[in-house]
Amino acid sequence: MRNILLPTGAILAALLLFGLFVSFAGVNPVEVWVLLFKGAFGDWYSWQNTLQRAAPLMLTALCVAIPARAGLTVIGGEGALVLGGLACAALAHAVPLPTNLLGTVLVCIAGAVAGGLWIALAGWLRQYRGINETISSLLLAYVAIGLFKHIVEGPLRDPASLNKPSTPALDEGLLIGGMAGSDVHWGLVIGVVVCLVAGLWLRLTPSGFAVSVVGGNPRAAQLVGLPATRLILVACALGGAAAGLAGAIEVAAVHTSANASLIAGYGYAGILVSFIARHHPVAVIPVAILFGGFGAAGSLLQRRLGLPDASVLLLQGIAFVLILASEALRDRDWKAFFARFGHFGPSEPVPIVMPSAPAQGGDVK
Repeated sequence: MRNILLPTGAILAALLLFGLFVSFAGVNPVEVWVLLFKGAFGDWYSWQNTLQRAAPLMLTALCVAIPARAGLTVIGGEGALVLGGLACAALAHAVPLPTNLLGTVLVCIAGAVAGGLWIALAGWLRQYRGINETISSLLLAYVAIGLFKHIVEGPLRDPASLNKPSTPALDEGLLIGGMAGSDVHWGLVIGVVVCLVAGLWLRLTPSGFAVSVVGGNPRAAQLVGLPATRLILVACALGGAAAGLAGAIEVAAVHTSANASLIAGYGYAGILVSFIARHHPVAVIPVAILFGGFGAAGSLLQRRLGLPDASVLLLQGIAFVLILASEALRDRDWKAFFARFGHFGPSEPVPIVMPSAPAQGGDVK
């Protein structure tokens, strides 16, 4: 119940605070809340936008969730995502690929490998150089974005892309299409399947259990002879591979080429999704859909109320702060807390016991 009620309460509190902030701009908070729901889940068009945004969020959240089960806090999913998209476009440009399902699988594998190696580097720096993985993964994300821009605007730039530098577009046969004629691409199914497989791996396999042991009690893991370093590197590589796969899917299903639109903040939003889901891969799925809906509703707030499209980022930031703050309440004894409010009226008087006087003539000690 704590795992459900605390994040839910934090999200509701974030919505209340967000309504308070927009009220300062002269906007009715109730109207904002209604439009948030309509823009996310109001009709089929809104659902399509929501599910499109949820697909990369699921995979970038795994970039945080899987290393977290090994005791690491990795927040560099944005870097793995952009490098995954770049690797997808670069492989299609450098090597003649079959323009069928096999070619699509190959470009997706290229993205996963690039992202996995990048986040594994953060794990390697932690284990062999003692560098905090939170700092290194964040800084590596900025390095990855700079590398991405350099290659897209330089060696791999398509001469036809004048105003918006990008790589050459992928062949039509390599693209990931929509499901049943809708705008929701098959990347959503891939994201759901990867989350389910990751959850089953952590719960049912010896290696997944070993990763959880390393994250829960590193000393006990050493005592039983578990290869902690190797397991940490594997967890980082798998998390990075998920984020890299998200970048490859965005290129193959949405943008058709690697360009600046790929840097959309999905890696940073995935941090929030993972923390709300308590780093559980299966719980990532509904949370990613919820925050994909918040992102999809931003344009509706802009059109109807004149609020900036990026105003939903404020909502995400408030939610992230409150989620972290709610962790302080997790270990509170709630029964004792509410028991204080169950007693009405004055409490029973406590008898005062006076010390007895020493006998006359006796020694006072």
